[in-house]
Amino acid sequence: MSCDGKLSDTVLIIGLGSPIMSDDAIGLRVADAIASMDLPNVETKQEAIGGLDIIPIISGYRNVIIVDAIQTGAYEPGTVIIFDPDDIEHTVANASAHEMNLATAMRIGRQLDPDGMPETVRFVAIEVSDIITVSEEMTDAVASALPDAVNAVLNIVDEIQRSI
Repeated sequence: MSCDGKLSDTVLIIGLGSPIMSDDAIGLRVADAIASMDLPNVETKQEAIGGLDIIPIISGYRNVIIVDAIQTGAYEPGTVIIFDPDDIEHTVANASAHEMNLATAMRIGRQLDPDGMPETVRFVAIEVSDIITVSEEMTDAVASALPDAVNAVLNIVDEIQRSI
């Protein structure tokens, strides 16, 4: 948060995942690719966290994009899905702090610090097939989705920056 207590207009992109759990690394790789572009008013972070741990990371930013692997079985591996918190509101549930999903963490964050939480959060999820194999290599379908996922994030950044 800026010195005057207002939310930062810098767009925060957070890549979530594990670099050693095969397809779970996709969020980290997207964030890394965007970080290498050195875009103005864009900050990237790579995190291997879950649950409530997301709250202090996104606090203080007006606009946040979270990139992560998702495994629904409803899409082909490598499919890029964009959604808003409202799209996953139905998944809010009681859970331990470390098992809490993003929707529940976002709701709690807004209750605890409504002025410090982002006004806009967008999710870019990539359908994956393997998040249990210990490997630094992603499956071909997910690895080949990297450019599409990066482009999805860049389009959202452009949309946000045009509205500021």
